[in-house]
Amino acid sequence: MSSQTYNQAVLELALAGLADLTASAQTKKAQRTPAQESHFLCNWMVESLKEKRFSKLVADDLTAWIRLARSQGAGAELKRLLERIVFQYQTVEESEHALGVALNTMIAALVKDNWLVFTDTEISTKLKLDGDGQSSLVIDAKELAQHIKDGQLIKPINLYVRADEQQLTRIALSHGLLLSQGNKKSSLIKHHKAYRIYPNNQLPSLCQLLI
Repeated sequence: MSSQTYNQAVLELALAGLADLTASAQTKKAQRTPAQESHFLCNWMVESLKEKRFSKLVADDLTAWIRLARSQGAGAELKRLLERIVFQYQTVEESEHALGVALNTMIAALVKDNWLVFTDTEISTKLKLDGDGQSSLVIDAKELAQHIKDGQLIKPINLYVRADEQQLTRIALSHGLLLSQGNKKSSLIKHHKAYRIYPNNQLPSLCQLLI
């Protein structure tokens, strides 16, 4: 029996949470306020973690979301969080894009939208790009050449980006790509965040989510 992937585990959790929230509301026959929904889902997550209902792969996520809900209450927007997870992971699950082709199509679209795009330089040390505020994408030439084979992504590729994060996430998703969460500290390009795409969109942790 094949082991569950992170994508499968987080989607299973999100779908179950939303289903149980809906079932509970129907039982009580009353419209819940956002605060009541967040309270229900926080308790649901606590019980799920305690009972080990879901894969260990999402245990850290549950712990973080419980902490968030306890500190922010309705502001944690747990229902919306689960809805966003379902939308993005189901979107790429149903996508038929070959991810190497998808990345190159996205690069071409960004060039057309007047982004600064650099894919012809090997990146092994910290570099600086003066873009004068223009959105920009930098990809190591060696990674781009060696991590795609026959249109398929066979190894992870780092994207160094300076742009509106939500716009970037939306563009990537429209091409069937999930991005890792942005990281400024690990970026080799100054003023850019590092994102990563993975073969088959199988990220080891939660992707960058749309708001």
